[in-house]
Amino acid sequence: MNRIKQKALIEGLLFASGEEGISINKLTQIIDCTSSEFTSLLEELFKEYDREDRGIKIMESNGILHLTTKPEHASYYQQLLETKGTTRLSQASLEVLAIIAYRQPITRVEIDELRGVKSDRAVQTLVNRGLIEEKGRKEAVGRPVLFGTSTAFLTYFGLSSIEELPPIEEFQEEGNVEDEADLFFEKFTEDKNEDDLGE
Repeated sequence: MNRIKQKALIEGLLFASGEEGISINKLTQIIDCTSSEFTSLLEELFKEYDREDRGIKIMESNGILHLTTKPEHASYYQQLLETKGTTRLSQASLEVLAIIAYRQPITRVEIDELRGVKSDRAVQTLVNRGLIEEKGRKEAVGRPVLFGTSTAFLTYFGLSSIEELPPIEEFQEEGNVEDEADLFFEKFTEDKNEDDLGE
């Protein structure tokens, strides 16, 4: 199989794997090549996707590869999400999203404890929007679901990885979570606007 076909196959497999992505080891096995050959193919794909005329990119996280949209186009995808019969996220949903982003994986009960109020509806809204997803179950009584942010969350906020979240003080057990969430999203919006103006 020549390199062009190999790269096409990698692209197709990444697309077919969806949000879950696919491991580098699995891809190497499927296209039947050595690790060094795969690394070379991947470097070529990274360069090709980095061009301005391409709207997607390959994201790597802990050895898992995903196809995702480019962070610099995030504002356009946000418009798309907001025009698909949806409304803007409520204050409660934003608070819950901020908590999950920084404390993941976290259970709904733990979110409730931090906020001081029930978060069932906000969590369900975020799940329906695809911004958070189940990340397994906690080894505790009842094995409650653990929630974390999704690939769609990264796309929505124009991030390549969760490590790119702007720094914020640790949520305090007795702190004002609402204020913390407001500061997070205000700072995040300001940073993104400054980046857009700088382009």
